[in-house]
Amino acid sequence: MKKINLVKVEHSVKVGDTCDYIEPNITEDCLFYDNDELVGFYIRDVNKHSSRLGSFVDLADAELRSERVPKATMKRSSGVLQFSTILGAIPPKPHMRRPYSTISSVHSVSSAKIFVKAMSLVASESEKLIKKLAPNIYDNQVELFKQIDDKWKFGSIFTSSISNYNIAAPYHRDTANLVGAVNVIICKRQNSKGGCTTVPDYNITIDSCDNSMLVYPAWRNVHGVTPIIPLSDEGYRNTLVFYPLKAFLNE
Repeated sequence: MKKINLVKVEHSVKVGDTCDYIEPNITEDCLFYDNDELVGFYIRDVNKHSSRLGSFVDLADAELRSERVPKATMKRSSGVLQFSTILGAIPPKPHMRRPYSTISSVHSVSSAKIFVKAMSLVASESEKLIKKLAPNIYDNQVELFKQIDDKWKFGSIFTSSISNYNIAAPYHRDTANLVGAVNVIICKRQNSKGGCTTVPDYNITIDSCDNSMLVYPAWRNVHGVTPIIPLSDEGYRNTLVFYPLKAFLNE
């Protein structure tokens, strides 16, 4: 795989800024290094590395888009259907009168069982791929997760998952994530463009093509997701995201 050395550049982007459309400049399989440390990687097509992972991703995507899975409708832009579904552990939300951690209610919805199982298998196969391509990242995350009780784990090295359908995002940093750990972002995209992850610190925009997988420490840098532009009535972009929350450390 190609080696990309991440070099910081000057920019004026701030948290909360709108993320405009940017053509991706990371479009092939690569490993990301920062000062000789491997911090993440990008795969353009997971099927070339794991056909099992690709099959589970297709199943999870199809189930999410069905009526069998509960969704939260988003209202970040007009004219495009947007929704999301969270699985796994959810931290306390005192402002919503829930001062305790819980597991997503989607797990108890009988019609969503196939989706939950498919997403669990996607997490498991993703972990195997991380272990194969970036064993230092995998070993580090395993070590960090020794501080998290099994009941809060989704897979072995994540606490939670969110599936985002047609959802872009302004520039932000995932400050709730476990420092030192990585996220996994797997994309399903049909008849659309955009929805790419962009990191202004390094002037990189990573292609969010169909079946791509990005492994990156989302707590580390400000980043955004470029607008998603459907090219037909059936056009969409869905991401299956797996992440580790620090709220569950020693809980």
